Amino acid sequence: MSGLRPEHAGDGKPRCGAQKRQGQPGDTCSLVAGFGTDHVGIGRCKFHGGNTRNQRIAAAAELADLEARQILATLDVTPVGDPFAALSRLAGQVVAWQEAISSIVNDLGDRIRYEGAAGSEQLRAEIALYERAMDRTGHVLGLIAKLGIEDRMARVTERQADALVSALEAALAAAGVTGQAADAARKAAARHLRAV
Repeated sequence: MSGLRPEHAGDGKPRCGAQKRQGQPGDTCSLVAGFGTDHVGIGRCKFHGGNTRNQRIAAAAELADLEARQILATLDVTPVGDPFAALSRLAGQVVAWQEAISSIVNDLGDRIRYEGAAGSEQLRAEIALYERAMDRTGHVLGLIAKLGIEDRMARVTERQADALVSALEAALAAAGVTGQAADAARKAAARHLRAV
């Protein structure tokens, strides 16, 4: 990728766009963004700081975002039929992630800090990841509590049970089942619903 030459900059790719030191105001670099770097098409060219550590980090983040958007565009997205159940599944995943990161942090013991390249003490990335996981877990669980999802799901279940009982009553009446036979059928259905 870094083998591109400046004269190949007319291929429709994003430009560096940095202000040139010499030249008129508004005279900007027309090289391909990321020219001479490992992130062609993103950020500044190598002559305008595109190979600095911060530029490489920013380019990697932008590239990951672009890739995620491309994947999202190809997904076969179906509407969520039961948002309460979907949020409950999400909460389970968030809690599982937080617990997984917790075990990694516990394995660190007292090695939660290290000495950086400049000689300064740094907090390990695992600690920041764990803090974010705890925040996210608290947020999702707080949202579930705020929305009263458990009560709503109980009401949905009650409505479903009422609908089933009504359907059973209609089926028994249509079949001409009455008296003790109808009572036995209702009791059997109730036992089955409780077991489920």
